[in-house]
Amino acid sequence: MAVDTAPTPTAVDGAPDLGPAVALSCRECGERVPLGPVFACQSCFGPLEAAYELPGGDAEAAARLRSRIEAGPRSIWRYAPLLPVPADVADKPNLNPGFTRLHRADRLAAELGITGALHVKDDSGNPTHSFKDRVVAIAVEAARAFGFTTLSCSSTGNLAGAVGAAAARAGLRSCVFIPYDLEHAKVVMAAVYGGEVVGIEGTYDDVNRFCSELIGDPVGEGWGFTNVNLRPYYAEGSKTLAYEICEQLGWRLPDNIVIPVASGSQLTKIDKGLKELIATGLVEERPYKIFGAQAAGCSPVSRAFKDGHDVVRPVRPDTIAKSLAIGNPADGPYVLDIARRTGGAVEDVTDAEVVDAVKLLARTEGVFAETAGGVTFGVLAKLVADGWIDPAETTVAINTGDGLKTLDAVAPTTGPTAIIRPTLDSFREAGLAS
Repeated sequence: MAVDTAPTPTAVDGAPDLGPAVALSCRECGERVPLGPVFACQSCFGPLEAAYELPGGDAEAAARLRSRIEAGPRSIWRYAPLLPVPADVADKPNLNPGFTRLHRADRLAAELGITGALHVKDDSGNPTHSFKDRVVAIAVEAARAFGFTTLSCSSTGNLAGAVGAAAARAGLRSCVFIPYDLEHAKVVMAAVYGGEVVGIEGTYDDVNRFCSELIGDPVGEGWGFTNVNLRPYYAEGSKTLAYEICEQLGWRLPDNIVIPVASGSQLTKIDKGLKELIATGLVEERPYKIFGAQAAGCSPVSRAFKDGHDVVRPVRPDTIAKSLAIGNPADGPYVLDIARRTGGAVEDVTDAEVVDAVKLLARTEGVFAETAGGVTFGVLAKLVADGWIDPAETTVAINTGDGLKTLDAVAPTTGPTAIIRPTLDSFREAGLAS
């Protein structure tokens, strides 16, 4: 079945094998170009994304595709027929991310007044403990297809670690660029894989601009930047969150999904994934709402949503949720479109609310989220309290990373309940016996 039915450009000799991906298509003007390491439309400068010929459609074809997926590996590669990767991708050296748990969160639901089913999609279970392993795995396949020898990125932390690990596994050189003042745990995790880690004096947006300049310089020849010249492929990895959520719900769409917003790419690709599941017949079409979550100290998309604007005005980030600290989010306008189209919203929470939400999720469900997860679950609480989410509906909220990466956020208010002598009397005196 053709999900995108615009004419496909004629393939050139030596065209890369990227599975069902047949071209790149501009999200703004619809112009198509052959598959390659490009990310902006030459006609209107809009963003390019992968366009496909996808299987499925009628009931029999959808049933065959569903059976093929369910028989596949317990990783994102079970969805290879829907991704820009070669058919034999699971046989190549990679970290096999994905198929993380969908955690039924009844105790948290009770705390928030949710009477329907609440689920935590916990992506801290990926190889480097964040959802970034998904997107990088796709980018590595594109890098291989285009002959790149160095894998790189601009990163707020999690992506740098994912690139370092994936490059090490694939036998590629890595060189990643980060703001110099990231959380120490994320810097260590990026560096431990043996690649080069370069701190830049400035914000993430400064880092990203530098990387765009590096691509155009001869020194950047042979470099695949996961979130710049490989972005059309890299971003497709986020669709696998949509695929997994629906499969884990019994091939059903949830009523509501709450997603953290940094660049906004994850949210837009989850929506794309849901639409592809509908188009291929893997799920029954029905309404769903998508909600974006930001930290108040970096909330340009939330502000635009609340003010009724279509333009997202850049801000200078100031928040403990550093993995979401992108002041000029590339996909911000598309996040607004999706939230409004689906009947969702974009909300934000303060740093104090982020910490409270991290602790609440840990206390009720045993899931220790990084600060981005605190943003998501803090916003979830607000959305339920303010009537945006019907408490009787099925809701999924995404935790994108492990709390061990952002210990500094909770350390000042978290520690031993008591320090006692090694005696029963001391234990009783501390009031811990009951």
